[in-house]
Amino acid sequence: MENFVLIGLFVGLGILFRRVEAFPEQTSQVLNMFALYVALPAVILLKVPQLHLSADMVVPAIAPWLMLGLSALLVLLAGRFWHWSRETIAVLLLVVPVGNTSFVGVPMVDAFFGQAGIPYLIIYDQIGTILIFATYGSIILALHGSRGAVRPLDVVKRTLLFPPTMALLAGLLLRGWAYPPAIVNGLETLAGMLTPLVMTAIGFQLRVRLSPRVFQPMAFGLAVKLIVAPLAVLAGCRLLGLESLAVDVTIFEAGMPPMVTAGAMAIAAGLVPELAAALVSLGMALAFVSLPLLYLLL
Repeated sequence: MENFVLIGLFVGLGILFRRVEAFPEQTSQVLNMFALYVALPAVILLKVPQLHLSADMVVPAIAPWLMLGLSALLVLLAGRFWHWSRETIAVLLLVVPVGNTSFVGVPMVDAFFGQAGIPYLIIYDQIGTILIFATYGSIILALHGSRGAVRPLDVVKRTLLFPPTMALLAGLLLRGWAYPPAIVNGLETLAGMLTPLVMTAIGFQLRVRLSPRVFQPMAFGLAVKLIVAPLAVLAGCRLLGLESLAVDVTIFEAGMPPMVTAGAMAIAAGLVPELAAALVSLGMALAFVSLPLLYLLL
């Protein structure tokens, strides 16, 4: 609970900094980029050597792909039922299936499960979220946005050169080698920056603006992402008799709010920017309520 209080403190600082003229509009982007290129890879490099390949890894590896199918199906059915525009459906197809499983996931999992849950988070994030966004996300953008045809080579290149993915591959290659103390200390220092950076950035960029035309699809999308998806994973795991830390972290990760990058890409492609921004901003705000409630169910 102490870590959760710290998370709230940093979010509050971000909200405060937004009102201080000394902080430019690009502050949240700079903080996020440093977290993406430095702090998050440091976390992965520290935790990957601790991974012990076992049957427990199957659940966090498979669950995000199953949730992709469920989320996309629900969005398509809802779009047909409510006669949403093609662009609205595209935003939901892009933003709803992929969660903020690293930036928001790492601090939240650490707060509720401790460091022991981070290795399972890495599996969920790297094998699930990142690959889904790189492949499925590219297809959705190509079909509905203005990016042209999907080029498999570009997808592979973008995935392999993504800093957290590079850290994952490096960590796997170095599993049999013990880091020198100086490297461990350096990585721990950089990894410790992740929560302050990300949560301050989230507070800085929290802007919830709603209009009647986007309220219905936004409410549906967030209901699927924050409620339906994690409860579906919870029900499925309990019916199969699966109970472990890996399973609990998987359920928790399934309830993460929409990925900021997915929302940004939808905005860049001109796919109802107001809806994309609302899904990301309000999703992050609501997650501070939905995630503790989800944890109580585990």
